Amino acid sequence: MSSRPGAAWPLVAVFTAGYLASYLLPTVVGRLSAHLGLSPAQAGLVGSALLLSSAGAGFALAGRVERFGARTPARAGLILAAVGYGCAALAGSVPLVVLGVMVGGFGSGTATAVAASGIAARRDPHRTSSLGLLTVSATAGVLYLTIPHLGGGHGLPFAAIALVALLVWPATARLDGARTAEETSSPITGRLPHRRSGLVLAGGMLVWSMAQNALWGVSSRIGLDQAGLSEVTVGAVFAAALGAGLLGVTGAGLLGARLGRAVPIGLGTVVIAASIVLSSSARDLGSFATGEIMWNTVYPVVLSYLIGLAASLDIRGRWAVLAGSASSIGVACGPLLGSVLSEEAGYPAMGLILGAATLLVAAPVTAVALHTGGRPLVPGSVRRRGGAPAALLAATTGGLSGAVPKLGSPEQAVTELRVRRRRLVRSAIRTAGPDGGSGQSNAYASTSAR
Repeated sequence: MSSRPGAAWPLVAVFTAGYLASYLLPTVVGRLSAHLGLSPAQAGLVGSALLLSSAGAGFALAGRVERFGARTPARAGLILAAVGYGCAALAGSVPLVVLGVMVGGFGSGTATAVAASGIAARRDPHRTSSLGLLTVSATAGVLYLTIPHLGGGHGLPFAAIALVALLVWPATARLDGARTAEETSSPITGRLPHRRSGLVLAGGMLVWSMAQNALWGVSSRIGLDQAGLSEVTVGAVFAAALGAGLLGVTGAGLLGARLGRAVPIGLGTVVIAASIVLSSSARDLGSFATGEIMWNTVYPVVLSYLIGLAASLDIRGRWAVLAGSASSIGVACGPLLGSVLSEEAGYPAMGLILGAATLLVAAPVTAVALHTGGRPLVPGSVRRRGGAPAALLAATTGGLSGAVPKLGSPEQAVTELRVRRRRLVRSAIRTAGPDGGSGQSNAYASTSAR
């Protein structure tokens, strides 16, 4: 990624194409069950295969997007998504559908990894991730209102995802291309920063996402089977819920970091747990709509802060991609977990279990938000421990603007030595007198500048 990111909208577009499959998961799983003769657990397993493939792409690309440039992997991901989901939409046999789903899922994960890396490199990753969630929520809301009126069959949701991938393709022309060997010789290499916090955050996001998508994967079945609603009514509820999510994400974008990240993450997760219990126990339109709308209002808000928190741990976006991929594994396991729990224990008991799991991960994830509240260094910023501005450090080591040497590295030692010498030079010039002292200080300056 460039150290001076350009417009945000190409990243938002790619983010939307990558995330859309998980947002349409309820209708994907529901239609696979209704039109391909699969049981709810089998349909959930197909959804899990899609999202596991997406997570695999994220892990494969973690830390490598910067090397390849954003444009090429983004285009490859969008092609895979269009081809894979398109084939799944046209296929009539379960094996071909599963194959297409996995190819499309890998494409979605590739697009998401590119977007996550780009968002992490921006000055305000939370604002950009909020805009991405706003866009994908609006897109999914429109599709939930439209798809039920276009007829039956399992292929419509897949065709919609493939179409969005094709529509996003022109936006990739505005992304960064591959970088030269000189540009990739950046001093910010080696071990990941904030390793303990990053691992806790990634593990927490895995469990958190698993609980959310266990509910989301069976929400349509709750509305149809337990609450006795029609598919059109359930689609309208989902569209209203995603519309409420738009308001929530908009509010989160306007609020920004005024309350920090810990308060929205901790308090929001508690509200989400209560919403899961309410929605899973719904037996009429009122309780079902209330639970889904309340959940969808808060869920993307907390997710935007989690994405921003992961991005703040590493300016190269490695933690953003790794935490996002861990979240994708949780998302992948969610539909299968929700299907199994609902079949074995019933929807209300499933809601209690998922709500308890959500509350359990609230504490460690909130602790990470409290512990690592700062942003990584960007051009013009100052190292927390009292070092020189990042732009100066980058200039003295010949690296990219905004690139900071690793603590304790030889590059940092040379940088600090040069900074001290220059300070001594300036001090000597200021204290030199008119009686020849200036010549002495100039001689010292000439040797110090080497």
